[in-house]
Amino acid sequence: MSSTESFDALALQGQSYERIKLDLTPARWIWFPSARTLPNTFILFRRELNLAVRPRRVTGWLTADSRYLLTVNGERVQWGPAPSDPRWLEADPVDLTHYLGAGLNVLGVEVLYYGHGDGTWATGKPGLLCKLEIEYTDGTQEELISDDSWLSFLDRAHRPGQYKRWYLRALQEEFDARLHPQGWATRDFTPDASWLPAMLLDGSATLPPATNGYRDYLTDMRAQSSSAGMLARQIPLTREKFVPALRLQGSGQVQWRRNPNDWFEFRTPNSFTLTEDAEPPTHWTFPATPDSDQGIFATFEFSEQIVGWPVFTIEAPEGTVIELMTQESHDPEKTTWLDNHFFSWSRFTCIEGLNTFSPFDFESLRWLQLHIHHASRPVTLYQVGVRRRLYPWPDHAGISCNEPALQRLFEANLNTMYNSAQETIVDGMGRERQQYSGDGGHQLYAIRYSSGDREISRRFLRTYSEGLTYEGYFLDCWPGTDRLVRIAQRTLDLTPWGPLLDHSIGFTFDCWHYYLESGDLEALHIPYARLVRFAHYLLSLRQADKLLPVENLGVPVVWVDHEAYVQQKHKQCAFNLYAAAMLQHALSPMAHALGDTEHAAYFQEEGARLLHATVQRYWSKEQGCFVNNLPWLQEEGEIHLCDRSLATSILYQQCPDNNIARAARVLADCPPELGLSFPANGGWRYWALARVGRIDIVLQEFRNRWATLDSVLLNNTLQEAWDVESDSISQWSHCGVVPLYVLYMDIAGIRAKTPGFAQYQVRPQLGDLEQLELTLFIAHGPVHFTAHSEAGGHRITLQLPAGGEAELITPKGAEVDLPLLREDLSQNLHYWRLSPEQTHSFWLPASSGKND
Repeated sequence: MSSTESFDALALQGQSYERIKLDLTPARWIWFPSARTLPNTFILFRRELNLAVRPRRVTGWLTADSRYLLTVNGERVQWGPAPSDPRWLEADPVDLTHYLGAGLNVLGVEVLYYGHGDGTWATGKPGLLCKLEIEYTDGTQEELISDDSWLSFLDRAHRPGQYKRWYLRALQEEFDARLHPQGWATRDFTPDASWLPAMLLDGSATLPPATNGYRDYLTDMRAQSSSAGMLARQIPLTREKFVPALRLQGSGQVQWRRNPNDWFEFRTPNSFTLTEDAEPPTHWTFPATPDSDQGIFATFEFSEQIVGWPVFTIEAPEGTVIELMTQESHDPEKTTWLDNHFFSWSRFTCIEGLNTFSPFDFESLRWLQLHIHHASRPVTLYQVGVRRRLYPWPDHAGISCNEPALQRLFEANLNTMYNSAQETIVDGMGRERQQYSGDGGHQLYAIRYSSGDREISRRFLRTYSEGLTYEGYFLDCWPGTDRLVRIAQRTLDLTPWGPLLDHSIGFTFDCWHYYLESGDLEALHIPYARLVRFAHYLLSLRQADKLLPVENLGVPVVWVDHEAYVQQKHKQCAFNLYAAAMLQHALSPMAHALGDTEHAAYFQEEGARLLHATVQRYWSKEQGCFVNNLPWLQEEGEIHLCDRSLATSILYQQCPDNNIARAARVLADCPPELGLSFPANGGWRYWALARVGRIDIVLQEFRNRWATLDSVLLNNTLQEAWDVESDSISQWSHCGVVPLYVLYMDIAGIRAKTPGFAQYQVRPQLGDLEQLELTLFIAHGPVHFTAHSEAGGHRITLQLPAGGEAELITPKGAEVDLPLLREDLSQNLHYWRLSPEQTHSFWLPASSGKND
């Protein structure tokens, strides 16, 4: 679009939605015949299909509100759909070509309707929608659609109306196999009169069930059809892989002093005593527990923290009860009982003989404990493990470092990314499973560089932007129920937490950096109009001093970080610098790229005004940097600085006369007056330190602080806080994969200058690393990077893909056989032209690490 054409962001948004909308007509939304549906209700749908011959191809679409499990002839096929806005539900692609054969086939779909809000589900209405196309070798075709030919069954093995697990998890699962129609999805099963023809719902196959007239008795909700649609799944389906338990760590007897439910449901103290076995049984056979006050526990350990569905098989008498408990972290020396985080447990009751159990929803864990009771004879456990859930990454990062501690750290980053980025990018699968921007959005750098995947980022731009409120700010975790509930709580002054305005700023950066690194302008079409609306809302908050406030904002709040600040008002400097940078360096260039020249100029001007006002209030000539409490310094008596303000001022050249020397020294030396962010926000400081040539500090902290974290050493993950405890609510697999993206962006030093890596920079900073090999991915393809120490410096080999103009940045004294583009005498840096689709070798002198 040229600058002379009129610009309509909403038109672009609408056109982009049209490209991914689905019309699954003549399929119908179906449900169990009913006038209302209780929370945590499970409905089983069965459809028999007789085929004269094996089909050549069977593909189509399937979705449900809230989650489904698809089986064919009793074999597990897939679980979905991905978390999404209830107005824009996604349908999953289905390929049953290798599952269906000649003769009788049975499609089974188990559907859970959450009802209660969940961290991955905001709201909705029940329903199942399916459309399959069957093609035969002779070219003939037929359709199989969801309609009233399907049979439905209310599965009371899961009690309908079950209470909520906790405020971010809807399903508290109790499954009684004695009430379940065993084998219901197999060919041998014969439905009885309790199976009813499915009820047709009045909703369109072009719209989600949230728009239909089925009564939502819990919230009296109905979405508007004009702002809703059925969408095709935007990312690949996750894969599942069985991971067996590493070992049975311990076992023993439980003596219940009270009804076990008193503990599981209410955490009543002194409910039991434990006696540990001297040695766990070799063949996992445990004694009978016929009395109601007796029980057995068995604790299983995995080699690392993973995300997926725990699964186990038990040979037991009818009526045996097992509680399954998971935990991210556990110290057997500290406690025997797996007193887990957030009351997470699932309960299963056995039929006679062999039982295989798995929770319907997935978990995040490294430890699993089973509590067995009401067993009239000895029981035996088999095949305890986890059906691990993983995103099908297009490529896998290859990182090799000769320092074991750093190698372990980088591998822990990768495993954390595998845990937290599957369908949405979440802060931690163990606690919230919610999609955040801000610190959570930083995962997208690691995802793109380490795997070349764009799909998660592209979907994130759409789904997160759909959480825009009427006021104009984004719900900082979306799609999910949390911030919707917080709005009501904030209205009644019942919580300090509300939608985080700084995450809306972070989301704007997420959009810009995705475009910068991918060149995918179309992905901006849906979020851009919403970004503009947010910016206008944000600027409307300015006060008489021309600054954005951080207190008394009503429903939304300013967070920035929770460890770096003494008082809330001390965040105003960082927040305003962040907002000014967003307007000038993210939103304005996006507006320009989309042809919205009017807004491009406007955001540049407003960003400059905001920066000027921040300098006027918080820049200290005496200190030579931004001081968080400068307006109140006399009354508070001591200076307070923060890493976010100082890093932002360096990265976006916000210091008057570009006077960054003091900020750089403070970030390197960390004096007592400097507030440091929690791990997930640590990247800002490291980016700034790398910018000023202090990679020595970055590597030092990677070795001494990050690589020694408990989660790295024990779980192969990155923890949420600097200090965590086992057997607690601490998150041991969190989004803060800072060392991973700093490795690519600042140690290997590869960054885009213009969208799509049309122009990019390579500025390796190896510090005292002796050896590093890695492959990273840019818009043009893989970059292979190797470095090893040589003669007081490093010999670096760089294999570049075709496409893009690359420049190498080196310190003075480098030995480079390339055309010299220019030199920066002030920083002793030289710039060289790198040719694409070639392998380059050069020598860099070791950095002194003292360049401010």
